[in-house]
Amino acid sequence: MRAGITILPEYRWAEAEPRWRAAEAYGFAHAWTFDHLGWGPLVDAPWFGSVPTLSAAAVVTSRIGLGFMVASPNFRHPLPFARDVLALDDLSDGRLEVGIGAGGMGGYDVRVFGSGAGAASPSRRYREFVELLDALLTRDRVDYAGEYYTAVDARTAPGCVRRPRVPFLLAANGPKGLALAAEHGQGWVTLGTDRDSLDGWWRSLAELSARFDDALAARSRAAGEVRRVLQTDAAPVFSLSSVECYRDFLGRADELGFTDVLAPWPRAEGPFAGDEAVLDTVAADVLPTLAGPG
Repeated sequence: MRAGITILPEYRWAEAEPRWRAAEAYGFAHAWTFDHLGWGPLVDAPWFGSVPTLSAAAVVTSRIGLGFMVASPNFRHPLPFARDVLALDDLSDGRLEVGIGAGGMGGYDVRVFGSGAGAASPSRRYREFVELLDALLTRDRVDYAGEYYTAVDARTAPGCVRRPRVPFLLAANGPKGLALAAEHGQGWVTLGTDRDSLDGWWRSLAELSARFDDALAARSRAAGEVRRVLQTDAAPVFSLSSVECYRDFLGRADELGFTDVLAPWPRAEGPFAGDEAVLDTVAADVLPTLAGPG
């Protein structure tokens, strides 16, 4: 089991830097930030870009994994994003991981462009985004002609520090997304589906995990070949509300076969409201007990 922390890109760097440094000092395996132009209940609050945030985090840390949770085609294009990924991978000396999702059709990242409902087929656009990004990070020159994306003789040097490319952690709950994650992912990310109750949320995760087993088997991949990443942001209970709650989340996730659990950094109020002091106890009493890399 590997424990990760998500730090929202809402703080001026003078406030953000100590959090990223602390995430490494605490002993978290990886640290992430949201990749949005604005997010849900905080859409009117301060918000900074994920690429410069992760760039700065890469410079002030040396061991912890870093990544997007998650990038999406709602405002990203594989061609310029590949260059950002290459730069971040280099800055972090191969510590970058790229979470990718289909992108919701009703959120601010779509509305802010005034472009209506977005892609006609989010699942097909998601697949093309992943396919083209994969090609751009693994091949010398790339030509691609799809329904949503085109690339003509795209240059891709110098390639990733970690070969053949940075790991992709693909978010999915539906059958098409699960199939894509089973095909292209080094990891699968889920938020769960039933969010009305904690028991219902855990049941939804058990069902999704079983469906992902089937998707892997259909592509002749072993169940243990792909990391399973539980993002607890959407849980009905804040996973870091207490040390006991966090232990319970880790234990139940482990029982379901998840290899990684991500929890949001406690905020003073609003979403993920909690006490930052909980992190001190988690670092002292919980993280050292986690066995291996997952």
